[in-house]
Formats: sequence, C-alpha cells, structure tokens
Amino acid sequence: MKQRIPNIRSFTLEELQVKLAEFGEPKFRAKQIYEWLWKRGAGSFDEMTNVGKGLREKLAEHFTIGKAEIEAGQRSGDGTIKYMFRLAGGQLVEGVLIPTPKRMTACVSSQAGCSLSCKFCATGFLDLKHNLHHYEIYDQVYMLNQRAMEEFGKPLSNIVYMGMGEPLLNYRNVMGSIDMVTSEAGMGMSPKRITVSTAGVAKMIKKLADDGARFEFALSLHAGNDDKRSQVMPINDSNSLEALKDALIYFYEKTHTRITLEYCIFKDVNDSIEDAKELVAFSRIVPSKINVIEYNPVPESGFQNTTNRRMDAFIQYLEQAGVIVNVRRSRGKDVDGGCGQLALKNWDETPSSIGTS
Repeated sequence: MKQRIPNIRSFTLEELQVKLAEFGEPKFRAKQIYEWLWKRGAGSFDEMTNVGKGLREKLAEHFTIGKAEIEAGQRSGDGTIKYMFRLAGGQLVEGVLIPTPKRMTACVSSQAGCSLSCKFCATGFLDLKHNLHHYEIYDQVYMLNQRAMEEFGKPLSNIVYMGMGEPLLNYRNVMGSIDMVTSEAGMGMSPKRITVSTAGVAKMIKKLADDGARFEFALSLHAGNDDKRSQVMPINDSNSLEALKDALIYFYEKTHTRITLEYCIFKDVNDSIEDAKELVAFSRIVPSKINVIEYNPVPESGFQNTTNRRMDAFIQYLEQAGVIVNVRRSRGKDVDGGCGQLALKNWDETPSSIGTS
C-alpha cells in the first residue's frame, strides 16, 4: 500500500526543525517555512521564494500542504456571504462572513457533518464524515479574513465556532486551531474575540475549564426543561440540564468567564412566556447573557420561526426579569443561510474519513 504523504502543517515548529535537520538544514529554515505556512497562507512550496529551489523540491517530495479551497459562495442581500470549502480529502464544510457596522465576524466549522442530529439544524441531517484537522479550521479563518479585506476593506474582528459540527467533539483540533489563530506565529488575534459554541457536552465543558480556556463560551440551550430540550436536541438525553448546570458552575468558578446562552426561538415550540420563565431560571445559575436568535428555517426540519408578536413578548419578559438580552436577527435569509444548508445540497459527493485514518 502506498504510504500517505504527511501534511507539513501537522508538525509543530520544533518538530519541523527536527525534520529539516534530517535534510541537513539549519533551524532558521524551519521558521521561514512556518511563516509561509501560517502567516502568509502559502498553498504550495513554490510560493516560498526565500527558500532555495532544492529544498522546495525536497519539501514537495516529502510533504503536502493540502489547503482547503473555496468551491462555492452565496451572497445575501444583507451582506452576509456563505462559502462552501472543499477540503483536501474531498469533504465539504461551510464558513460564513457576517458584516455588521461594528463587527466583521467569521463563522467556521469544526466537523464535516455532525453526529448530534439536532432537529432544527440542517447539519443534523448530515452524517459525520470528518473531524477537521486544526489546519483545516485555520484555513477557513484565514480565507474568510482575506475575503473580508477584499469585500469590505477590513479584517475579521470576531470568530465564532458555530458552523457545522460540534466543536467539543473535535476538542484537540479545535483547541489547536485556536492556538494558531491567537499565536503570533499565526494571525495574532485576541482569544476574547473568539467564541466556541457547544450543544452541551458536560464533561468537555469541564475539560475546557481545566485547560484554562481564555476565549468566550456559548451554550446552545433552546429550551429550559429537559422534556422539551430532548425533543429539539437529542444530546440532552445524555447531557441533561442538571448535568449542564453542574458543568457551567465548574466552568465559571475556574475561568470567571460569563456564559452566553443561545436560544433559537421556534413557533409553538419554545416561544411562550412559560418558556421564557424557565430560561430566566436557568440563566441564574452563573453570570450569563442570553442571545435570542431568530430562526432561519430549514425545510427538512419542520420548525418555523415564531411570530413577531410572540418574539417581542418573549424578549420583553426577559428584559423585565433583569437578564442581559441580545437579539440576533437571522442573516442570509435569501440564500442557504441555515447552518449546513449549502453543504446538504452537495452531500452525496462528500467522502468520509471517519474510521479510515
């Protein structure tokens, strides 16, 4: 069987120095190559103009770079641009560029597909095909930053891990990508500009706390009682609200980071005043703020956005209860704006790497 050529970006700087020493190259060469790979986003060894041709040829013989590429894009009338990325292994993932007057946000994916089957999410209808490597997640951020500069004349201000997949079920690669995005060897962004969102994996929330997470943290809640949340999010069967409460308390005591509770509001499902009361009660567990999110309907789900009247009443109740509330209006309504919708159309041609590597 033919031996697989390793991706050079899977090596740390120190590991790359060791590899180059085997070629008889000095340490500074590794730093030059590392800068080309991460800061300059080189897609081929030929781009490394300050590296000798002989070494470039040797690198191409022993390593691949394997960058993700933009395969398709959709621009919404509100300025949102959704991109479909093709990974080197052939899998498809989505990334979104979201411009607002105050922010330029990139939403990135951590998995191709998802194993959690949340009932309202297009990605929940896709089988898990691939856990993205840290450099594949980084590629999305790097390319979305380039697009932000080209399209809007300003760089990214924020990154949210809210795209396809469950970040905490690809923990090592998500953390590795954040390390590179925040490192001076990479993009040098502040960790406080990054938000990782989870559907609720209690033990991994505690691991985040133990590992001293410095970025912002969000929990996709969507219901304040177990019965209703399990109907919307089957993960609640194994990660109940009680388990999540315990994990959030642990996380806050370790990190002192205020939690964001994401609440996508659905018609006749979780939009009543009683639902709002349960949400307020849950929000009292630790210092938190609530993002009430207007639903961007996914036809396969059967869920609909609530009425303006019920949404306004819901928000008014939260505000009168004294909680911090932000309202997130749906973006990209006139394109495949829901998470996973664009990939869903092309999923049959997406190969799997799960269980093959």
